[in-house]
Amino acid sequence: MPRNALTGTRIRERRVLIGLRQADLARAAGISPSYLNLIEHNRRRVGAPHLKAIAQALGVDPAALTEGAEAALLQGLRAAAAAAQPPVLPEIDRIEEFAGRFPGWAALLATQHGRMAQLEQAVERLTDRMTHDPHLSASLHEVLSALTSVRSTAAILADTEDMEPVWRARFHRNLQADSERLAAGAEALVAYLDASAEEETGLAAPQEEVEEWLAAQDYHIAALERPGATVSEPPGGVLATASARALARDHLAQYARDARAMPLAPFRAAVEEEGPEPGRLAARFGVDVPAAFRRLASLPEVSAGLVICDGSGTLTFRKGVPGFPLPRFGAACPLWPLYQALSRPMVPIRALVEMAGRVPQRFLCYAFCQPAHPQGFEGPQVLQALMLVLPLPAGAVGPLQGVGVSCRICPRAECPARREPSLLAAG
Repeated sequence: MPRNALTGTRIRERRVLIGLRQADLARAAGISPSYLNLIEHNRRRVGAPHLKAIAQALGVDPAALTEGAEAALLQGLRAAAAAAQPPVLPEIDRIEEFAGRFPGWAALLATQHGRMAQLEQAVERLTDRMTHDPHLSASLHEVLSALTSVRSTAAILADTEDMEPVWRARFHRNLQADSERLAAGAEALVAYLDASAEEETGLAAPQEEVEEWLAAQDYHIAALERPGATVSEPPGGVLATASARALARDHLAQYARDARAMPLAPFRAAVEEEGPEPGRLAARFGVDVPAAFRRLASLPEVSAGLVICDGSGTLTFRKGVPGFPLPRFGAACPLWPLYQALSRPMVPIRALVEMAGRVPQRFLCYAFCQPAHPQGFEGPQVLQALMLVLPLPAGAVGPLQGVGVSCRICPRAECPARREPSLLAAG
């Protein structure tokens, strides 16, 4: 069991916290108080049997004394430190000591930082939604239109004292009708917003229904991984619209074809051997590159994101990864490798990117565009581009391309491809 220089400090902090005397702890562990004193001051190493006895007397797991805070806690603290701005300069080299000595405060700090990051992402999503969501825009227009009509009618009734009874009755009927329309529009708007309470974004299109359903399964359809598995309808009641069910059927059929061409066990073994390199995996199984992209994105252990667009640049499939948010409406960042591939069919693209944010994160992206001629050479060429998003592996080298989500909410003020000012940019 690994032990580091802070084991003694953690033993002392825990002993003092529960009010146990050093002599009593030494007796329980079967060692002398002087030896325990040396251990607590990190001047002697503690053997596994004595460590187990000390942990039992302190009422903790031995790992809590040797390993200190969990890796997730340390990662959260490092993220909080990385986001700090001068003059606040935390001692990054003492993060583990801070977490070991003050685990409660450390957990609070990491939790608060994580919550702030979630709220910032929610603001970005809601800003994107307010800007581009056609359903929300139409609902707001209906409410404002009814409100304007009510106000105008009420003003006429209030300012005209000698109005004929017939006209007054007509205005009253109009006022009642507009009030009912206003109430119905407001109720529909509230219902639409309340429907998104859990995810803070809601569902506005069949594509989002399908993606929500796939996300609940981590994009891995276990039923189609078995040999001889057949494609069936999504479970009844899961997808509300016929359009969503049709999209789901197409996705399941494609998933089944990929699973037959690249069986799960051999493909996992190949990923272990080759790494998540789609070109080598495609050659190994004799499939096209897009199939390798899709198959990698279906393995939960790979933690890969996948974005697909058509020739217009519209995103037709989105599987995000933490730190690489995807726009819900509107166009994405024009500097994504996805769009570079769209302009260069059949040319594989590999790029290291840094996603803009309060704490910028780096990724390895593979992109590929494949043309198709579903109506033969006489018909139109149909393009589909895919981008695989992977965590940046250690030791990856190459030029780094700065990217964002979309111009509307990207803080990169000096971006050469900017289409419009960002709501998040200073000034």
